[in-house]
Amino acid sequence: MKKLNIVATIKDGLAIGMINFLSLVLTAVLYVVTIWIPYLNVGTTIAMASLPAELAKGNVVNPLFIFDGKYRKNMGEFFILMALMGGAIGVGFFFGIIPGIVLSIAWSFAAVLFVDKNRNALEALRESNELTYGNKWRIFGAEFLVILAMEIVMAILGAIFGIGDVSFLKAIGTIINIAIALCIVPIVYGVEASIYKQLTSGEVIEDAPMPNIPGVTPKAEPAPTPEAPKAEEPKAEEPAAEAPKAPKAE
Repeated sequence: MKKLNIVATIKDGLAIGMINFLSLVLTAVLYVVTIWIPYLNVGTTIAMASLPAELAKGNVVNPLFIFDGKYRKNMGEFFILMALMGGAIGVGFFFGIIPGIVLSIAWSFAAVLFVDKNRNALEALRESNELTYGNKWRIFGAEFLVILAMEIVMAILGAIFGIGDVSFLKAIGTIINIAIALCIVPIVYGVEASIYKQLTSGEVIEDAPMPNIPGVTPKAEPAPTPEAPKAEEPKAEEPAAEAPKAPKAE
């Protein structure tokens, strides 16, 4: 497996996220609104775990798919998977944080494989570890940079709209931060989909074009300057043919 290209992966993830931007935001809203409903929330949680696989296949997500009853079919096995992951990662953090982070990355696609490839708990953990082997810190770097960029934007806006004790400015800042938080969802899922696609296919993206982001006009590249036609060099005149000499009279 080749090493992931962090910049190319983020670009590809942004492109995937932008294609499904509205549907992913609506999916996140529906999930948050219904998370309090017992039994239903199990299926919606498993469905959310399958999102990277659906996006990696190029499918356009229907927000209502999270309510499909098929996702509750294997909830017992899903609970076993979550218990194994949570327990082992908790022990890893107890032993100095770094082991916990490594395990979190190694098993980050176990839930996706559980749904997408119909693996059982142990198979999903083992396969996720094998897929991420050699790319753990690149996976961490790609996701960390995306979240860090959004956090910086939210911090700047929070500082701007939090100046003084003006209630309406704080309200505007809160609304903007909520909007930015919703924007994070498509980008993070897009990056995860790009990583999952590369890891499962074995084809690493070396470069990817920047996606067209709504409201942002891409910078037009200057047209190449046409080359001036080269002046033809004058051809050397050929020497005139000599006139035939008249025969001498004898």
